[in-house]
Amino acid sequence: MRHVVVTGGGTGIGRAIAAAFAKEGDQVIITGRRPEPLAAAAAELGGSVRALRFDASDPDEVGAALAGLPDVINVLVNNAGGNTDIGAPVPGSLSELAAAWRANLDSNLISAVLVTTAVRDRLAHGGAIINIGSIAARRPGAGSYSAAKAAVEAWNLTLAHDVGADRITANVISPGFIDGTEFFRGGMTDERRATLIAQTANGRSGTADDIAATAVFLASPAAGHITAQTVHVNGGALS
Repeated sequence: MRHVVVTGGGTGIGRAIAAAFAKEGDQVIITGRRPEPLAAAAAELGGSVRALRFDASDPDEVGAALAGLPDVINVLVNNAGGNTDIGAPVPGSLSELAAAWRANLDSNLISAVLVTTAVRDRLAHGGAIINIGSIAARRPGAGSYSAAKAAVEAWNLTLAHDVGADRITANVISPGFIDGTEFFRGGMTDERRATLIAQTANGRSGTADDIAATAVFLASPAAGHITAQTVHVNGGALS
């Protein structure tokens, strides 16, 4: 039985990843900022899933949360994040622009760096770190979110070499358009959805379960020699 930690595990991709590992027989801790979705997900997913509330981008909260995390962690999934520009006002000054960029970096990059660093000594020999990126890292148009996810890929390269001596793998899963999540905060139009699906080679949107299945594989012995990689799960929308 493994101990798995999934940040941002209350909804969407994180919840699907938690469910997939629980189905494997693992003990899973899901984390996030909002207590209500975390509690609901833990209740729905069963006794092998436990909720722990903290903001992964806040160093003080991450440090305080260590007491609630397992002494040994076999799999760490840094899923917390999202495009903080969505629904936010357009910056009207340089200070507002700087704050907007920092928000996306904090949410997507700094959160992963903080949690990984905080639990580094607890990561089991032969374990796995999985960082959730985005197709936006390789495409124009998403500004600070694209930059933050590209930074996740760059950081992962160093991370993989830092933890490799302990036979720990570190990889990025980079999703394309995933249906049925909170990512777009109700702003996805039918036209935009059709456009994104048309960009794929297989003619469908991705699902959270697609990402979860990839995470389970990357944490398995079969993927023991796969590290420092970005795995694109986008139906061929980026090739």
